[in-house]
Amino acid sequence: MKYLIRSTIGPIVLQTLLVLSVLRPAMAETPPDVIRIGAPAVSGSSQTVMGGPGIARVKGWLEEEFAKEGTRFEFPGFKGGAATVNQALGNGQIDFAYGGDLGGIISYAAGIRTRVIFPCGKLENAYLAVPAGSTIKSIQDLRGRRVGYFKGNYIHLQVIKILAEYGMTERDIKTVNLDYGTASAALINKDIDALFGGLEVMRLEEKGAKLVYSTQGKSPHLTGQAGILVREKFAEQYPKTIERMAKVWVKAALWGSDPANRDAVFHIWANGGRTYEQMKSNYGDIPLEVRLSPLLDPFFVNQYKETQNLARSLGLLRGQPVDIEKWFDPRFLNAALAELGLQKRWVPLNVQGQHILQ
Repeated sequence: MKYLIRSTIGPIVLQTLLVLSVLRPAMAETPPDVIRIGAPAVSGSSQTVMGGPGIARVKGWLEEEFAKEGTRFEFPGFKGGAATVNQALGNGQIDFAYGGDLGGIISYAAGIRTRVIFPCGKLENAYLAVPAGSTIKSIQDLRGRRVGYFKGNYIHLQVIKILAEYGMTERDIKTVNLDYGTASAALINKDIDALFGGLEVMRLEEKGAKLVYSTQGKSPHLTGQAGILVREKFAEQYPKTIERMAKVWVKAALWGSDPANRDAVFHIWANGGRTYEQMKSNYGDIPLEVRLSPLLDPFFVNQYKETQNLARSLGLLRGQPVDIEKWFDPRFLNAALAELGLQKRWVPLNVQGQHILQ
């Protein structure tokens, strides 16, 4: 009889202990006092407002989510672009980072252990600006000219892809590696003949520059993608905290995807010297629900793969290739979508950048 009792109760007790051991860490998790989310600086130490996470930041929704715990959020901006953001991640100065695909891949290949958990920029356009009075009217006219752009950042590979569309390589131009602030001054002073950049380049029209090329309306493969990175150690220590943050970002994407909030979104993104008109012009070619989709869909993942392949062919990466599929960690996003019942709110894009029919 003793044997029967022990054999029946023993497994029940064991099962209960196992369940409690799984639940205890989640129940006991306390978020850190301060969470730091870094990004390249637009001007001074302020960072640009990007995608759905940018909406949540401006509206203070992260702070609202963690109000009971009193967790503070800091958003430092780093001069020097992706390289300085990567350094801050590696040194533990920040816990998360907004950044383009190239910068994230370079940092992971160099040994900075992170995970990609959420998109913060999709289908971002590139522009080519020239000084007032320039004879440059197209990409072909760049042959032999001094062309500025920020190497090692997302725009670098966009430039290479754009040139390739016209049968050109970097050897056909005189490349000048400059950060945006220096490059914009150089363009206005006509120290360079042209400047490639993202939507920030649109601001140069106010100083007399002309935009002679844009990726708008062209192949999605010419656009830039950006994601949110989290340090692996932070992800291991605070998984529930990240789930809550992902839930806030999904809610921001939902709010921004509503056509009724379109103008409000453009006003929110018009930060760092940018204007509502520029936001409307830059983001007017693709529905906001596509740009703000939080899905780590086949197109987004494949763009990271293409970026790595191109970066390796150019000798920009050190170390072993990054396993992109394993680097992406969708569990926080998936948990947020499931909790909110939004698994089918956004339509994923296939590798060609087209909607996948569901």
